[in-house]
Amino acid sequence: MSAEEPSPEMLDLGARVFGMARSGQAETLGAYVDAGIPVDLTNDKGDTLLMLAAYHGHPATVRALLERGADPNRLNDRGQSPLAGAVFKNEPEVVKALVAGGADPAGGTPSAVDTAKMFGNTELLTLLRP
Repeated sequence: MSAEEPSPEMLDLGARVFGMARSGQAETLGAYVDAGIPVDLTNDKGDTLLMLAAYHGHPATVRALLERGADPNRLNDRGQSPLAGAVFKNEPEVVKALVAGGADPAGGTPSAVDTAKMFGNTELLTLLRP
């Protein structure tokens, strides 16, 4: 194994923390970040913990990560933002948390605004306007 390849233990830890983001384990995930897991850790697709928490509809986890400095505008490898993911999944509480945390409604491709327009989601469009 080269120095750049993660050990099986590190891969297991990564899988666990990404699972915590997907399942909304805000308190446990926050403790891992507080203990040194990078708040903007990405998986093999460039998805951050915040992206996964947002996409899977966990506003408390989104807030916990934002409070710890997660970048609300970090795009994944496909150019998607956490905010656009939350709009795509129709998660108004997550959208509110991300906007409050500084997420850019115009960031990414497609942007959160474009995604809301594409689905005719006027409720989320209202949340995205300043």
